[in-house]
Amino acid sequence: MRIRFTKMQGAGNDFVMLDETQKPLGLTTAQYRFLADRHFGVGADQILTVRPPPKDAGEGIDFEYVIHNADGGEVEQCGNGARCFVRFVREQGLTTKDVVRVKTLSGVIEPRMQADGRVTVDMGAPVFELTRVPFDASGLRSQVQGSWEKWPLALEKSAQAATILIAALSMGNPHAVQLVDDVDTAPVLQNGPLIENHARFPRRVNAGFMQVVSRGQIRLRVFERGVGETLACGTGACAAVVAGIRWGLLDTRVEVMTRGGQLTIEWPGQLDAPVMMTGPATTVFESEIEIPDGI
Repeated sequence: MRIRFTKMQGAGNDFVMLDETQKPLGLTTAQYRFLADRHFGVGADQILTVRPPPKDAGEGIDFEYVIHNADGGEVEQCGNGARCFVRFVREQGLTTKDVVRVKTLSGVIEPRMQADGRVTVDMGAPVFELTRVPFDASGLRSQVQGSWEKWPLALEKSAQAATILIAALSMGNPHAVQLVDDVDTAPVLQNGPLIENHARFPRRVNAGFMQVVSRGQIRLRVFERGVGETLACGTGACAAVVAGIRWGLLDTRVEVMTRGGQLTIEWPGQLDAPVMMTGPATTVFESEIEIPDGI
């Protein structure tokens, strides 16, 4: 099967964009993995698919946004992908709107094109209820910093730390955020897989490693669920800033420095208030690829 695609990136987090507004492609899990493969396919952290809004989506929904990780599994949310999404639908002539309302697996988001070419996304309110993250805290005793708790997480196979302290929250997908002294020397590749697949996160988790530079700036690395370390993670940036604000370490507007670029995250601190994320979205190239049948 031969399909057309667009390669995009947001702060180095890269995507294969697919248009299914006219008809579904019907790709299998293995075919998504093939597209994401950097040796045999296109290469991407996630595959992002644009679809018409479902009939039960309600009024005012422009599109459905479906996300598959590099391992082929479908996931709930992708912040950097949401920015690329709105640029893609505009460049492809699928809409002329500056603001689109998009249904995702975790709810409705509203990406907005800015005059400077960057994109702002209303990522919705953070989720703190542990059963909704989901995170199993049974038998654990938390430590409180600022107005929020840190949870001990034992990493039995870690060579550098037997137990780490994390924030557990969801930005439409689960995150475990920890403070580190220096992201350059943090054991991201060693501990990331242990955190991602920890038994206390039944749906796995994105592992964030946050270094606080000042009250208005952090450095961040994220080991993403089903992908590995990426150059940037939009929902990870949101989760890290929310954790830092609730711990009393950050102001309400924070510049997040990732290995792929800079994101601006704003959150007023009210628990039911949405997190706003602003950052770049860039088209890399468009092409076609032959996808093997029967995989």
